[in-house]
Amino acid sequence: MKYVQYFDEIDRHSLPMVGGKGANLGEMTKAGFPVPPGFCITTSAYRHFIEASDKMDEWFNLMNQLKPEQLDEIRSLGQRIRHHLLTIPLSDRIKSAIIKAWSKLGEDHAYAVRSSATAEDLPTASFAGQQETYLNVKGAEQLIEAVKKCWASLFTDRAIVYRINNGFDHRSISLSVVVQRMVFPDVSGIMFTADPVTGHRRTVSIDAGFGLGEALVSGIVTADLYKVRDQQIIQKQIAKKEKGIFPVSRGGTEIRELPPELQQQQALPDQKILELAELGRRIEKHYGAEQDIEWCLEGDRIYILQSRPITSLYPVPAADDDNYHVYLSIGHSQMMTDYMKPLGISVWKALDPFKDDSSPFVEAGGRLFWDCSSFMYLKFVQRKLLKSSVTDDNVLALKKVVLSEEFQKRAPKRGVKRQVFRAVKQLLAFYGKVIPRLIKIMYFENPHLAVQRATSTYEQDLSRFRQEVFQRSGAQWIQFIQKHAKRGFFSLVAPMAYVYTGFITLPIIKRKVKKWLGEELSASVYKSPPGNVTSEMGLMIGDLADTARNYPEVVEYLERAEDRMFYEGLSKVEGGDAFKAALDRFMERFGMRAPGEIDITRVRYKEAPTMLVPSILSHMRSNAPNEHREKFKQGEQEANEAIQSLLKRVKATPGGTRKAKKLSRLITLYRNTVGIRELPKYIMIRYFDIYREAILEEANTLFEKGILEKKEDVFYLTLDELVALLENRFNGDVRELIHSRKALEERYRKLTPPLVITSSGEVFTAEISNEQAPLGALVGIPVSAGVAEGYVKVVRRLEEGSLNKGDILVAPYTDPGWTPLFHSAKALVTEVGGMMTHGSVVAREYGIPAVVGVENATKILKDGQYVRVDGTKGYVEILDEKS
Repeated sequence: MKYVQYFDEIDRHSLPMVGGKGANLGEMTKAGFPVPPGFCITTSAYRHFIEASDKMDEWFNLMNQLKPEQLDEIRSLGQRIRHHLLTIPLSDRIKSAIIKAWSKLGEDHAYAVRSSATAEDLPTASFAGQQETYLNVKGAEQLIEAVKKCWASLFTDRAIVYRINNGFDHRSISLSVVVQRMVFPDVSGIMFTADPVTGHRRTVSIDAGFGLGEALVSGIVTADLYKVRDQQIIQKQIAKKEKGIFPVSRGGTEIRELPPELQQQQALPDQKILELAELGRRIEKHYGAEQDIEWCLEGDRIYILQSRPITSLYPVPAADDDNYHVYLSIGHSQMMTDYMKPLGISVWKALDPFKDDSSPFVEAGGRLFWDCSSFMYLKFVQRKLLKSSVTDDNVLALKKVVLSEEFQKRAPKRGVKRQVFRAVKQLLAFYGKVIPRLIKIMYFENPHLAVQRATSTYEQDLSRFRQEVFQRSGAQWIQFIQKHAKRGFFSLVAPMAYVYTGFITLPIIKRKVKKWLGEELSASVYKSPPGNVTSEMGLMIGDLADTARNYPEVVEYLERAEDRMFYEGLSKVEGGDAFKAALDRFMERFGMRAPGEIDITRVRYKEAPTMLVPSILSHMRSNAPNEHREKFKQGEQEANEAIQSLLKRVKATPGGTRKAKKLSRLITLYRNTVGIRELPKYIMIRYFDIYREAILEEANTLFEKGILEKKEDVFYLTLDELVALLENRFNGDVRELIHSRKALEERYRKLTPPLVITSSGEVFTAEISNEQAPLGALVGIPVSAGVAEGYVKVVRRLEEGSLNKGDILVAPYTDPGWTPLFHSAKALVTEVGGMMTHGSVVAREYGIPAVVGVENATKILKDGQYVRVDGTKGYVEILDEKS
């Protein structure tokens, strides 16, 4: 059993023996990078040390039962473990091996002693800073003591919590200790080979300060910041560096005040900045991934002390050329930014009618993006963006892209005719069908028939498609679905024409009211329009709540119901049959819906009816019987009264009769088409339901044959892979592929997708400024007028959503599956959205204030805070904490 290994004996494959830090140092040493020499005390030594204790087995069991919020228990247990470990003597064999290696490197040198965990510096979890480091360690006694302290630091409070949060079994983590010859640097710091703030992959970001780098890591000093791109320094930010950490002659370190002449001096000369950046690029190339690197400068020589992957960067979508690409998140516009499994992504890609001409849909980090570069190259698109006053997060972010220096320099000026031609072709193919229909609706059709016309044929089409699908089997099923998805995009032309009518008429109405009356359009005009299929779903949830409240046993059953035996258990309680009849009516219309429904792999209401229970119970607590229907009728009445009052006042102006007639038609158009905004997605989800049913039926066959471990594993395959599997031409081990994708899912689920990302990795957000907002308020996009005050209720997942009457609903986004919560909410705040996204439209219909696009709202706002939501001016003000 080997207790010590020198750096030149180690490489990246040595991780189980020497941990992430040790493996990286050995790898870089072998690759010829300037790493101070050293050795690693292996995980075998750690395990031997731990096994000498008769208490650790019991304590590991206790740790594996802890939850991250049990901080007192974690603190107490961690303290007991650390104290215990420091009392255990090292075995003679381990101690002898350490002293021998230390003597070989030189007993007169000082050493840095660092912890190196086996789950450290990985692509999926950095574990950076979770264990301890000891600097300027001198002599055998100090060294042995530092090693034991490193082992004990595996059980600090923060290390235990980090492992719990990341799903690591405490017993499975071992700790190596790195012993490295100490460098006494003039300057040290941290280098990222990609900008950690913007994500820009061609930008090297360097922090630098005087003395040891621990001053930067511990936060006691503000470092200089240098940025290098394409071998040029593009930014220098010289900080006032009042302090530094320096070695002490007897061992250890101390914090010292820097001389005044050094405090505002540039720590690293320009030549060394460029040399360091180039070294960083070489290390990145060696590892094949962006790196977070600790470095130092001693005299004229740069040393590398550590390198680990940057785990926080969002993956860049792959491009098939070297042009500058702009990718817009589909998830943000569809109000579902969660991770999507491969099948969900694949179905969306199949929806692209232009797939034969290089699909603009790309995947990155388990999310779908639209490569809008071809459109961004069009000059008229750039002009429209820059002139646009539309309050929408997509527009705000893309406007920033157009204004960015890199877009101006790198967006191709020549050689992009094919891309531009493709963009124009795609625009004409779709809008060439939509615009004639739009003109007909705007000027010739009866607006009161809009809902009827928009919904007249899709039920028949769905029935016909279902029959055609289930006449097939095997690979033919999936291939038929792929073909339908491609042409199905254009089947939404008619509904989309009505949707665009609503989009177009609203700003026209607002302008005319402002011009003719000098006032803003009344919020009442938005309330309770006809034909919104998603609002009808919310009303039917209210009906379910009213049915349940008549039967106490049903309510009691719902509070403990499980999906597996849901209907069987329901039939055994009084009123269960009546509730089931109402639920069946709901499921017939909306059973195919769900939170995050654009991902075909998401479980649907009809498959897991308990998803509806929190909304039903919340509605019962917050609303009187039939209140939801009465509110809707009241909204209709208020809208009609506001419209009549508006037209009457317009009629009293010069030329008023003509103006009122024109405005009346516009408002009627808006009222009768804005609800149709939800119809195209509803139709799409109805088709997804048939796709899902057919795919799962084939997946069940593959499961019964033993090809899949369970039928839901089909969600980790693409449509093309599924066809290949059904046709017995799949290359490779399908189970191994699925397991690898499940592992990747764990990593991607933790990432926050950007609204816009470029091929350089640069991330753009919809930064919103608001001079009307009070100091310290959170600003966003005002989408539903009014002001409301109430207590915050943060809901990250609908299944956990339980609102009380008058709560302020704070969510990452709201897609149609969230509609049931709107009956209880007093106001809405979301991190994602724009004027015409789902939550905004529904909030206006319900007459509650709403602010969307509030960055990090679910992290900053906490349950119980008392806030004011101003949906007119677009801000959220924290007034007080709930007592």
